[in-house]
Amino acid sequence: MNDITLAHQGRTSTETTSDTAPSQVRPSPSTRPAPRPSRLAQLRQWRPHPGDVTAVAFFVGLALFVLYRQWRNLGTGYLLRSGQDQNMWEWFFSVAAHSVVNLENPLGSDLQNYPLGVNLMGNTAMFGFSIPFAPITLAFGPTVTFTLALTIGLAGTAIAWYWVLSRHVVSSRFAAAVGGVVCGFAPAMVSHANGHPNFVALFLLPFIALGIIRLGRGIRPVRSGIVLGLLIAYQIFLGEEPLLIYALTFAVFGLVYAASQPKTAWAAIRRALPGFAIAGLTSLAIAAFPLWWQFFGPNAYSALEHGPVGNDVHSLTSFPTQSLAGASPDMSGLRMNATEENAFFGWPLLILLAVSSLWLWRMPLARAASVTALVMGTLSLGRTLTIGGNDTGIPLPWELLAEKPLFESVLESRFAMGMIPVAALILALGTDRAIASFRGGSRTPALIWFTFLAVALVPLAPTPLQVVPRAQAPAFFDDQMWRDYVSDGSVVAVPLSSPQNARLLHWQAEQDFGFKIAGGYFVGPAGPDDMGKYGPEDRPTALFLREVEKTGQIPAINDAVLANARADLEFWNADVLVLSKTRNDRVLRQAVNQLVGFDGERVGGTWVWDVRGLK
Repeated sequence: MNDITLAHQGRTSTETTSDTAPSQVRPSPSTRPAPRPSRLAQLRQWRPHPGDVTAVAFFVGLALFVLYRQWRNLGTGYLLRSGQDQNMWEWFFSVAAHSVVNLENPLGSDLQNYPLGVNLMGNTAMFGFSIPFAPITLAFGPTVTFTLALTIGLAGTAIAWYWVLSRHVVSSRFAAAVGGVVCGFAPAMVSHANGHPNFVALFLLPFIALGIIRLGRGIRPVRSGIVLGLLIAYQIFLGEEPLLIYALTFAVFGLVYAASQPKTAWAAIRRALPGFAIAGLTSLAIAAFPLWWQFFGPNAYSALEHGPVGNDVHSLTSFPTQSLAGASPDMSGLRMNATEENAFFGWPLLILLAVSSLWLWRMPLARAASVTALVMGTLSLGRTLTIGGNDTGIPLPWELLAEKPLFESVLESRFAMGMIPVAALILALGTDRAIASFRGGSRTPALIWFTFLAVALVPLAPTPLQVVPRAQAPAFFDDQMWRDYVSDGSVVAVPLSSPQNARLLHWQAEQDFGFKIAGGYFVGPAGPDDMGKYGPEDRPTALFLREVEKTGQIPAINDAVLANARADLEFWNADVLVLSKTRNDRVLRQAVNQLVGFDGERVGGTWVWDVRGLK
């Protein structure tokens, strides 16, 4: 059975023999150099292995299957379970392309949350995808880029792990494919595919892990350090939170693995230090300024508080929504929303992992993976143990990390995603051993293994993501009627654009960012401590209109309310207020009439109030 250490030892021996052979053996005079291989033979050497082609085709096909409804409805489709995230992400992709074309700084923008703007580096803008794919966005629109990011993320993550497992861990390509499909299409990955491409595009992480291992072996420390630094920098621009989660996962894995061979581990650390220094300098040379902008630049925030969002124990054993097994009717107590099913491994898979850990315990890789899965799963449970919706009050290890820098902004339930690669490693090692047993003539263990593997994985097989028709932009925006009402100020939606209703972001992008909007969907500073908040900092008029929408009642409008309305309109530098079809829109129209002192007019399927004369 191969593992990373054994494979390395084998290669080291071969390389040493090859290096010393010329000094030990002299060719005889009659020895002739080997004939140069023909061009056809050279081409055959580069011919991909059928197993690799099959695996890649399967992963790409499965990703397209999961997202085929969105691909089929690019012009009108909207992922049902994305909430407002698809609007937000498409805006991020659009504004990046807009910045590239106009040679503007992509790290910040005042096109939403006008006039304060948004620190895009402090948001999940995913520059590692949005900027390289800007031509796609400009040519075909942000929905294509968004869908492409999700598809490449799912398939690419599976392919990356398959490649690393098949080349460095297991001898069977099928075993590596089992690990790849788990990494690329685990329940959490499919859940995040509803609207979080930054948590789907994880294809660099296995190569970052491999780069660290290469440094530990002392393999070309300068080149390996530079490559690792480039990978880390690029991952920062794809997603910092996944990098943090998987860095902690790999650290736990490394510590457990090193415990079985402490002397070897210390030697590897000493060998790796120069390469780590080079990697750190390389990544900082690329990412230092963007990171400074994120943490200290305009509209930076200190931390993002989410409150307790640890996994319920039942979320670990339950089946996910987007799977053949399906979810239980009431999922409200087990997840934040449909994009945050970060565990949901199902009880058959957890049982198989537990049994496999015992079966493979003598293997250092399997032992380290088993402990790491237990640690990451425990961290994902949050501060206290919750079982079936009941908080037991029993403190858990997350309490030690919850307030630490960087960790305070992470959703702790997402640490369950750290279980995915180590679970995949265990299954790949088990499958590899079962195949080796079968080839050796012992068919019963292989039959038992593959039976249990099917029982564990088939219920988790993903189903296509649901898509609904997207709301058409009203003619006021679609037919560019807004141009008659916007000078140098902003468009203010009624109620204000927010994470609960971000459709104006999509309409703005469709109009090539011809106008700026107040409010929006982003993370920015709020309050005296500049704590992170989803959406704009609340202003009195925004709160007033949100209350009217929620209750259908107009609170008493006195001089103070009117003064706040004037001050807020001035702050937003508002040119026009726009009320599109929404809940309690009739009452909202009456409220705005009273706030601005005149009646709105019906234009292009919306109610509009030209407030330029009030400034």
